[in-house]
Amino acid sequence: MVDPLTLLAFVPAALALNLTPGADMMFCLGQGMRFGPRASVAASAGVALGGMVHVTLAGLGLGAVVAALPWAFDVIRWIGVGYLLWLAVQTWRSSGAAANPVPAPKSAFRSGLIVNLTNPKVILFVLAFVPQFVVPEAGPVLLQFLMLGSVLSLGGLIINALVGVFASGLGRRMVGGGQALRWISSGIFVALAARLAVLERT
Repeated sequence: MVDPLTLLAFVPAALALNLTPGADMMFCLGQGMRFGPRASVAASAGVALGGMVHVTLAGLGLGAVVAALPWAFDVIRWIGVGYLLWLAVQTWRSSGAAANPVPAPKSAFRSGLIVNLTNPKVILFVLAFVPQFVVPEAGPVLLQFLMLGSVLSLGGLIINALVGVFASGLGRRMVGGGQALRWISSGIFVALAARLAVLERT
């Protein structure tokens, strides 16, 4: 189990990180603007699940392997770039209003998961941040990783979802201008792809 004092120190640090705008938050914002609050919540859930996968890998020690192999980092990174650009093209080619809004949450969840998993910077961040709060003497390291990761992912789930829900209100006001909404949503995906393309290992 995680020491209560350690957890008490971890929660505000995790909250501060969750409140820092990043690729995950921007993705959920774009989903909210495009498809509405349900899609933004689903996208945030996908991102949170992806974060837990990264935390599990880090706890198992696989993150260190990724950090030590530049080619693995680059392969994952360029897959992410390609996927984000594909999302940008699909968003631009879609109609001004969602033709079938029912499957949007499922699609948003899947996209959020993929976007998070194909960002190798996340697992490097987890390796740099979470171990500072892991105390080997307190119990199994993997269990501590999972508990701390759950706190981090839960905070991200709530904050990113709220950002997307807020953005969905703006999207509804812009629904009459479907072309503008497509421009904004596609632009977000392109910007995220560009950001990931120029990412360097640290």
